[in-house]
Amino acid sequence: MELLNPDLEKNTTFVHPAYFIISGFIDIPDMKYYYVFLFFVYIVSVLGNTAVMGIICLDHTLRTPKYIAVFNLAFADLSTALIPKILDIFLFDNRYIVYEACLSYMFFVWFFVFVQSWALVIMAYDRFIAICFPLMYHSIVTKPAIVGMLAFTWVLLLSLLAFIVGLIGRLSFCGSVVIQSFFCDHGPTYRLACNDNSLNYAMAFVVLIVIFCFPPVLIALTYICISIALSRISSEKERIKAFKTCTSHLILVSVFFIPLLGTNIAVMTSYIHPNTRIINSALTHIIPPLLNPIIYSLKTKEVLSSIRRDTQREDLSL
Repeated sequence: MELLNPDLEKNTTFVHPAYFIISGFIDIPDMKYYYVFLFFVYIVSVLGNTAVMGIICLDHTLRTPKYIAVFNLAFADLSTALIPKILDIFLFDNRYIVYEACLSYMFFVWFFVFVQSWALVIMAYDRFIAICFPLMYHSIVTKPAIVGMLAFTWVLLLSLLAFIVGLIGRLSFCGSVVIQSFFCDHGPTYRLACNDNSLNYAMAFVVLIVIFCFPPVLIALTYICISIALSRISSEKERIKAFKTCTSHLILVSVFFIPLLGTNIAVMTSYIHPNTRIINSALTHIIPPLLNPIIYSLKTKEVLSSIRRDTQREDLSL
């Protein structure tokens, strides 16, 4: 079967393959059990995030700026295209993926990771205003303000990612078409090119800074300000009560950023075995969507109160 697509644009020398091959894990037996595990994780993630979005939509008391940001995070978690495609690739052994489909897959997987990253920043901003400027909270954190912030991040991230994925189209693939990952990952894909990929490498660093370094720095700064504000509260009980409103968010930030940053920095600065990269990347992509509705949404006071009210109404109707 011919690998290269002869239908190239005029006046270009770019050689695009007809398809890529997703390698997945190397020499690890019984990996189908792992993919079955991913399937169950995906089902729980879908149910949890759908429940959160449904509760926010149905309960008018949760239609607040804070829960607009929570809805945005749940939507990003629910919309990830990663696990369904992984199951299709490995459980059903469809490792060949058409060139255009591969780039589309890369775009959507990373776009919703980017949205999750900046959604955590906006949620940190909400906590920052609530604790540092409590009397001004309702005048600063308004629905138009949060919707505007979310819209800006979506447009910015769409533009950035479209440019990064578009740069793949300027690469020629005249050698191997086997992507050493479990999906059409950006790094393992552009490294297969046989022409100059220095711009792709540079943009990978830009993404590392804009998406994976800048957001946790902003979050860290907000929590430094929050810590200063809490230190000025004389009552220890009030300090603990205020800090408890931040613990769920801090757990989510740790679960999302620590493995993501660790894996990407390790890949770009040294060599790690493809199996190690794949395991770390897979867990980084699937664990946050599983934990987000449990840690942040379903354990918050407002959501629990909404669930209790719905349960009581159902009991009375019976």
